[in-house]
Amino acid sequence: MMNVATDLTQYPRTSELDGSLRKVDIHNWTGGFWPGNLWYVYEFTKNDKWKKEAVRWTESLESNKYNTSHHDIGFMMYCSYGNAYRLTQKEEYRDVLIQSARSLCERYSPAVGSIMSWNPRKSIGGKNSWDFPVIIDNMINLELLFFAFEHTRDSVFRDIAIRHAERTMANHVRSDFSTFHVIDYDPQTGEVLHRQTAQGLADSSTWARGQAWGIYGFTMMYRFTGDDKFLTTATGLADFFLNNKNLPDDFVPYWDFNASDKITNLDWEYDSSRFIEPPRDASAAAITASALLELSTFVKEEEKQKKYFNAAERMLHNLSTAPYIARPRENNNFILKHSVGNLPGNNEVDVPLVYADYYFLEALLRHQRLLAGVSLTERLTVE
Repeated sequence: MMNVATDLTQYPRTSELDGSLRKVDIHNWTGGFWPGNLWYVYEFTKNDKWKKEAVRWTESLESNKYNTSHHDIGFMMYCSYGNAYRLTQKEEYRDVLIQSARSLCERYSPAVGSIMSWNPRKSIGGKNSWDFPVIIDNMINLELLFFAFEHTRDSVFRDIAIRHAERTMANHVRSDFSTFHVIDYDPQTGEVLHRQTAQGLADSSTWARGQAWGIYGFTMMYRFTGDDKFLTTATGLADFFLNNKNLPDDFVPYWDFNASDKITNLDWEYDSSRFIEPPRDASAAAITASALLELSTFVKEEEKQKKYFNAAERMLHNLSTAPYIARPRENNNFILKHSVGNLPGNNEVDVPLVYADYYFLEALLRHQRLLAGVSLTERLTVE
């Protein structure tokens, strides 16, 4: 991939329908995953050729530190500059991250208590207009805010992150610990107007990657706050995922946990007959595996520790074998196959995705560190 991706303004994302490599520009939410992947390969190999390329690709994103057009600044900058700072401790990388966090905070509304994810838009099918949409994915961006708090001691960053997580916990998480994808708020009053989906099967279903974002995000929230309510939410979300009757034996979920259910009155045209079985989402498994490894270090009960660690290990084993692992120089040089980006939008269905590779690599490194008895939060010095 490094040999193919040479234009620093075009970031590898997935495969096109014609089989070619799809690249995206600096404004796309996935831009930070490719330099993040390079940092993870450098961390594993200690080979400076990977560091050199990771630096070049990371620094190509610097202007995004002023990006206030969407919530994905955390994905874009923390996956790139966050790993860059962790592995180099360069002050200029820290400064970029702090400015990126300031930009993210500009999308926060005290009235809503949340960071706006997307700008106002129509729901899928055009049934509703969303004025202040917040998606479960947004939980991942909060790590950037905690980084800024730890390095500035400005409590605004921490307070916004906690308030956003609390609102997500109250409104995205159902009583059985499944999750809504999108919550639309009244921007003046903070009232919940709509509970819907954009990338899942139905408003009432559980989109697999959304559930994965939730497990990862609330686990991360507990890491930074030590607040048991976030741990309880993380374990509830994880148990819903792992105990779900629709989870395949290899623990790589279908793109939606309700994909095989007969749900009527959908907001979009879903022809399930086009698939022999519902498409899998390897990206959801990779995100969940990484989250479960960390979660296994936080829960007190030995049975829970084993449950989460063993489940993550099972996911990683299966992702590392056919049919999910790609052969070298195939799959447009992405590592994993069989992910789903947005099936309702008929976009990126059963394809490789750069963020599937990112969380897969992260999970492999976390697994390696835990087996070696090294804390996941201890900074690793790369010689």
